[in-house]
Amino acid sequence: MDTQLTEIFGRNRLVNDLLQSDVEVATPVRDRGIDLIAYLDLDEQADRFMAIPIQIKTAARRAFTIDRKYAKFQNLLMAFVWGIERPETATIYAVSYPEFMVIGGEMGWLETASWIDGGRYTTTAPSKRLLELLASYEVRPGAWNARITSALRAS
Repeated sequence: MDTQLTEIFGRNRLVNDLLQSDVEVATPVRDRGIDLIAYLDLDEQADRFMAIPIQIKTAARRAFTIDRKYAKFQNLLMAFVWGIERPETATIYAVSYPEFMVIGGEMGWLETASWIDGGRYTTTAPSKRLLELLASYEVRPGAWNARITSALRAS
């Protein structure tokens, strides 16, 4: 599977999960760091309009990246879609920028040359420790409404 198909399948899987959670989705016309905007509008879901930008990182197997360039987006959720070769069993983690900075600190990545010099750290072989840190950020179909609401309250 080429990288474009991987990205398309990941986005479609995420959109499917958002819609199953009664979350509406908008796609920006241009890609300037935000892949989707998920929102709750004025109905039984929310007492006011709430929206959150999402950056999608899809991997056929597993890949986790922290990148300083995303600090500028308020309330951004990074959606890591892993295992998209089998979309029906893919795992999705939704991590805010402050949350992935905590993870990066816990993992020791913020002291590496790649972070200090380049503002980025990537792993394609997540350790057991990273998987433990990510476990609480896994979002299953039907649970996106709660994840978006909690992310907006935390900001």
